[in-house]
Amino acid sequence: MKQILLIATGGTIASKYTEHGLAPQISAEEIISYIPAAEEFCQIDTVAPFNLDSTNINPSHWLVLAELIEKKYEYYDGFVICHGTDTMAYTAAALSYLIQNNRKPVVITGAQKPIDLAITDARSNLLDSLRFAADDRAHGVVIVFGGKVIAGTRAKKIRSKSYNAFSSINYPDIASIHDKRIIFYIDDKEQTVRPLKFGHAMNSRIFLLKLVPGMNGSILDALINDYDGVIIESFGVGGLPNYGDDSFYNAIERWMKAGKFLVMATQVTHEGSDMSVYQVGKELKEHFPVFESYDMTLEATVTKMMWALAQTKEREAFEKLFYQTINHDILFI
Repeated sequence: MKQILLIATGGTIASKYTEHGLAPQISAEEIISYIPAAEEFCQIDTVAPFNLDSTNINPSHWLVLAELIEKKYEYYDGFVICHGTDTMAYTAAALSYLIQNNRKPVVITGAQKPIDLAITDARSNLLDSLRFAADDRAHGVVIVFGGKVIAGTRAKKIRSKSYNAFSSINYPDIASIHDKRIIFYIDDKEQTVRPLKFGHAMNSRIFLLKLVPGMNGSILDALINDYDGVIIESFGVGGLPNYGDDSFYNAIERWMKAGKFLVMATQVTHEGSDMSVYQVGKELKEHFPVFESYDMTLEATVTKMMWALAQTKEREAFEKLFYQTINHDILFI
C-alpha cells in the first residue's frame, strides 16, 4: 500500500454554504471520509497548512507547500494537494519550479462543487488524484481534474463552472483516468535522472500588463519603483504598437536602464508567441534585451519569472534559468 500525504488548503472542494457565500470549512479528515474506496489502494495521512479560498493564495503559500513537501518527502510515496480552482494553475506551475526532478508525484486537485453535496465532481477528482499518486509510473507536479492528468506548467482553467474546467495548453495530457484505469500518454519517469532540487524563494515583484489598443507606454514608468519585472501580454505572436510617439520604446529604454526585466507574452491561449515574424516584434527584440514566453502558459511565465528573479538579477544567468525546460514548460525557443 502506497503512503500518501493529503495536503488540504481549502478551496471549493472543502467549502460549505454560508450567508456570505461559499467558504472553506470542511476539514482534511472529513474530506477523506467521502472517499472510502481509496482505502483499497493507499494509506492516507492528512495535514492542513492553511484553509483558504484560492483567490487569497499567493507566493508565500507556495513556499509553505514546497517546504512542507520537502520536510515530508522521504516519508511518503506521493502527495495530493486539495486546492481551489481559481489559482490552481499558478500553484501547479510554481511548485514545478520549487520542486524539480522529483520522482514522486505531487498531485494538485480540487472541484467545482463542494465534496459534501450529493452531485459533485469532488469525489471523483480526489479519488482519481489518489489513484494517480499511488501509481508507480507517476512523478512530478501535475493537476488531476476531470479525468485528465496535466503537467503542472501546462494547465489553464478555461471554464469557470463546468466540471471539465482545465486544459493542457500547447502540450498533450500526461494521462487520462477512466474508472480505475490510468492510461499514460507520456510515460517518462525513467528520464528523470537529475538530483531532486527544492527552491526556497520567489520574487513577487512581478507585474502583468495586458496590452489594449491605445495604451500609452508611459504606464511602465508608474511601475518602475515597485516591480523588478513586467510581463506584457501583447497581441497575436507578439510586438508593441507605435502610435507615432514612441512611448513604449522610450519607456522600455528607461525600464532597462533601471535594471528591470521584461518578458513579452501573448494574449492568445494556443500556439505561443514568435516576435520574429512581424516588424512590431522583431525591431523590439533587436533594440532591447527583452525575453519571450514562446509556448509557455501565462501561469508558467509568471511563476518562472518569480522563481528566476529570486535567484539572480544578472541577465545572462536569468536567461539561462528562464529558457531551460522544466516540467515540460517550454519546447520551442
